[in-house]
Amino acid sequence: MTTPLLFYVLACVVLVVHSLYIGWVIFGAAFTRRRPLLAWLHIASLLWGIWIEVGPWPCPLTNAENWLEVRAGLPPYQGSFLLHYLDKFVYPNVPPVLLTDIAVVVALVNFGIYARRFLRR
Repeated sequence: MTTPLLFYVLACVVLVVHSLYIGWVIFGAAFTRRRPLLAWLHIASLLWGIWIEVGPWPCPLTNAENWLEVRAGLPPYQGSFLLHYLDKFVYPNVPPVLLTDIAVVVALVNFGIYARRFLRR
C-alpha cells in the first residue's frame, strides 16, 4: 500500500469512528437502561459533545481526519465534522449555529431521559 493510500484509508477509518461516536451520543441512552457503567460513559460523552460543539476548539477526531487527509494528498475540510458532512447531505443552506443548537438539544433530550430514569428510582 502506498503511503497516500494508507493515509486515505486511515482517514476513512477515523470518519467511521467519528460517525459511530456521534451515533452513540445521539442514541446512547437507548442502550444504557439497567447498565450504570454505560450510562455514565454516555453522560460523559454527552458532556464532551456539548463542550466541543459550543466551544471554540475543534474535535480531536476532526483534527485527526484532516491531518490524515492532508497526508493522503486531499484538501482538508474547514469547520466541524457536523457542518462538513451533515450540511452537505442533510441540511443544505442551514446556518452553522442552527446545527450546533440542534446538537445541544439532542444532548439535552438524552439528559432528560436520564433525569426521568433517576426520578423513577
